[in-house]
Amino acid sequence: NQALIAAMSEVGKRYESGDFFVPEMLIAARAMQAGLKHLKPLLVKSKIKSAGKIAIGTVKGDLHDIGKNLVVMMLEGAGFEVIDLGIDVSADKFINAIQDGAQVVGMSTLLTTTMANMQSTIESIKEAGLREKVKVIVGGAPLNKGYAELIGADGYAPDASSAARLANQLLLNH
Repeated sequence: NQALIAAMSEVGKRYESGDFFVPEMLIAARAMQAGLKHLKPLLVKSKIKSAGKIAIGTVKGDLHDIGKNLVVMMLEGAGFEVIDLGIDVSADKFINAIQDGAQVVGMSTLLTTTMANMQSTIESIKEAGLREKVKVIVGGAPLNKGYAELIGADGYAPDASSAARLANQLLLNH
């Protein structure tokens, strides 16, 4: 909390202010992951509570994952337990993650052609009777806050550090 999470928080602030760019953020995230690799077994033994459980994936039809991977690193850096569902993720995989305890679902897309799959995934979550149990965050280059509201998401994150901050806010208000 005092070193790795605090450092990643600073990296996020510097990225948002324009002092850091994607390469610096990637280097910091890799350093964070290297540290977590050694700390995770100790954290499991000590039963330290995570900040929350988040499932994240690139929606069905989209194979892009650089942005999603950055978000995963920032979420882990913020103390979340992250289930990385990968790319080309079906609504069923998101639903299974919610049934397995995910409190937040993060959906990403880079393609305008797959944006509609975010809305259909949210509809599938509703049909499964799980919408009230989970917060949904969306992000990706073609998206904006208005689109997130239109499809019924709980939030929109324009970048990785704001995704971690948004997840924290949503879980605190949950």
